[in-house]
Amino acid sequence: MVRWWRRWPEWIHYATMAWTLFYGALGLIWAVGGPGFPFGLLGDPTADHSLFRQAVPAMGGTLIACFSFIGMIALIFSNRRGAVRVIRLLYGWSAAAILCFAIPDPRALMGVAYAPVSLIAFLSGQSLHYLAFFTWPVVHQYICLLGGLLWAASTLTWYRQMHNACSYCGRKEGRTVHRISSAARWGTWATYAAILAPAYYDMTRIAWLLGIPFGISREMLHDLQVSGADWAGAGLALVSMGGAYLTHGLIRPWGEVFPRWFPLGGGRRVPPLLAVVPAGFVAILLTVTGIQVIFEFMWSGDFENWGGTTPLLLLPLWGIALGAAAISYYKRRQGHCRHCSEADLP
Repeated sequence: MVRWWRRWPEWIHYATMAWTLFYGALGLIWAVGGPGFPFGLLGDPTADHSLFRQAVPAMGGTLIACFSFIGMIALIFSNRRGAVRVIRLLYGWSAAAILCFAIPDPRALMGVAYAPVSLIAFLSGQSLHYLAFFTWPVVHQYICLLGGLLWAASTLTWYRQMHNACSYCGRKEGRTVHRISSAARWGTWATYAAILAPAYYDMTRIAWLLGIPFGISREMLHDLQVSGADWAGAGLALVSMGGAYLTHGLIRPWGEVFPRWFPLGGGRRVPPLLAVVPAGFVAILLTVTGIQVIFEFMWSGDFENWGGTTPLLLLPLWGIALGAAAISYYKRRQGHCRHCSEADLP
């Protein structure tokens, strides 16, 4: 029996409809004065640099409900020809881009990055305040990320069907689109770029833990040591290093076949989505955070303590490189397609 996630092109359309209906219902609740509006400084006081910091429930909720209604219409009538196809395509990619790149902010990345650090702190007997970080506005960002990924997958599947390509692999009959050798070449460069991009950040945070004021004043280093932020920064650096090691697996044999010593799955092939989905998700968060960091740095850049700010300017490069590496890995792992009987040629 084929696992349900392998049949994603068959159900992704309905999942996108369900999410859009759910989010549209939230918009209606907010429009009529219901609680929980996650935008604007009233609903999210910490969102000082959000694109939607001036949003108010009545207008914001109404717009969400209206655009969700348009999205439902686009999904229901997506099989129509002519202008409807163009509108469906534009709406789908626009919705995916807004939900993934406009609504989330750096807190979405912080929630993921601090998870292993908080777990280690909890296991060592320290008090755990990690769950308190996930306020409703932050949880809402993950809901929007999920919706963006659903809209992207649904639009991709529909685009493939529109061009008479396989919904699962994107190939057309009698024609090979993706070649393993090509994906391996540019994927290798992208992978090494994703590995090296956070090295500057890692060096500064490890240096602070060792008492070296690399790129910051001694006063700032003292404040970090007093508050324990130097340990938190070093923990994030270790998470980054672990991520770099896993990223290296995208071009290594152990990234395609689990090592023999690996529990449960030793010697088995690594499911491509097991690597692609987390890498793609983190790539989106890195890119979103990096773009906002660049804008904030342009507005009020701290050149005196450059070690604390300039390493973060490489986040967009890191995110884009990681996304490209994940795409290359996925293309390289595409072999025989059981649905269209096409395969890549080396």
